Amino acid sequence: MWVMPDVRLASPQGKWILLTTVLGSSMAMLDSTVVNVALPRIGEDLDADLAALQWTVNAYMLTLAGLILLGGSLGDRYGRRKIFVVGVVWFAVASLLCGLAPNVGVLIAARALQGIGGALLTPGSLALIQASFHPDDRARAVGLWSGFGGIGAAVGPFLGGWLVDGPGWRWVFLLNVPLALLCAPIAVRHVPESGDGTKHGRFDVLGAFLGAAALALVTYALIEARDGSLLVVLSAVGGVAAGVAFVYVERRRPDPMMPLDIFGSRQFTAVNLVTLCVYAAFGGFFFLAALQLQVVAGYSALGAGTALLPTTALMLLFSARSGALADRIGPRIPLTVGPLLCAAGMLLMLRVGPDASYLADVLPALLILGLGMVTLVAPLTATVLASVDTARAGLASGVNNAAARAAGLVAVAALPLLAGMGEEAYRSAGAFDDAFGRAMVICAGVLVVGAGVAFATVRPLPPGCRRPECLHHGSVMAPPLEGERSRGRLG
Repeated sequence: MWVMPDVRLASPQGKWILLTTVLGSSMAMLDSTVVNVALPRIGEDLDADLAALQWTVNAYMLTLAGLILLGGSLGDRYGRRKIFVVGVVWFAVASLLCGLAPNVGVLIAARALQGIGGALLTPGSLALIQASFHPDDRARAVGLWSGFGGIGAAVGPFLGGWLVDGPGWRWVFLLNVPLALLCAPIAVRHVPESGDGTKHGRFDVLGAFLGAAALALVTYALIEARDGSLLVVLSAVGGVAAGVAFVYVERRRPDPMMPLDIFGSRQFTAVNLVTLCVYAAFGGFFFLAALQLQVVAGYSALGAGTALLPTTALMLLFSARSGALADRIGPRIPLTVGPLLCAAGMLLMLRVGPDASYLADVLPALLILGLGMVTLVAPLTATVLASVDTARAGLASGVNNAAARAAGLVAVAALPLLAGMGEEAYRSAGAFDDAFGRAMVICAGVLVVGAGVAFATVRPLPPGCRRPECLHHGSVMAPPLEGERSRGRLG
């Protein structure tokens, strides 16, 4: 039985709902970023090569990107609170396995399980707020949820570095367990159940499988391409075939996971192309920058995590102003200028070498990169949501979020290959520094392409497209995820 959304934000129940949704979303958001800081220590302790470190990041992003749309559908059908709690518990168990992993193979498998948990809890986090709170309080509740989540994203790399240098990298994962033990009982006791009782079609399990398979096979081919084996070739061909089959299935199914007619909006298609460019560059940058600061510049894990704070801090502090500006002047200029600023920031990272000065070399690059992020993230999401009918805002946001995560996934797999990084590159400061420079040029080039697409294709929007989840967003790995807006049902 679904209930009408009437919880007031100032009530004790409202505060509990806000707390549990912030905790849940923060767990998934943190694990998209803090692991990067721990990679050198993981590689040292588990004797892992660069490919294993890539899989440590990508196993999580693979299942998260491939299943996040399905996770939202499960919540709509069976109840958002129920699926959210299942996701939190699943995520905690997988995190425990990561923290106890005796070797890199077990760690990679556990990271894939973590991604499944993230796909279950991430869509439900915001959707629970939108479905629970009284309409008069909903916008403020979403803004607080986004703001607190942004703080968590900003603190994440610092916290990860502190844990790696202190109790050890395993605590980057083990920390999720007590958070989940707090989050799940609060959700069960205080969050009202909600869902969409009108949805009775079959789940698009085949579509989800084909989408995930395409990403997995292409990722494997890119990471293992240095071998040049027959298996790599077959994986590449199989990945392309699975992608074609995914499009065919989604076009013909009555209840597809990703209805392809949503791409009938030229604006939606164009902004998703910009998203692919922007978040591919971001994914590749944050994967390699954490390694560059430690392997080449000699930073500790804590130092590297702290060094990366300005990017998310700037997003958290100034996204609202950027969104207001874009609402006045339109999204075309921010979506053109933002990627160009990010490209300039990445090119400035070429100055970060051995014995680099933080104030003179690292900080200017990250400030310009963060300014570019501030300029583009809120307008990007607002444009996605405004390019489709209001009833499809949740779907549009889910597709955009999945596209961003898939772009980051492919970038982490492909960038070391394109930059000429060998299997042991991260163990040699000189070799890694040379390859990092080439990688930053590639990332900057991808951002310039994104800016060109935005300038050529993005058109003005009607006023008033700002959303609180866009304006207070702090994640650097994916755009904010808009939940389905539920009015609730009695019965």
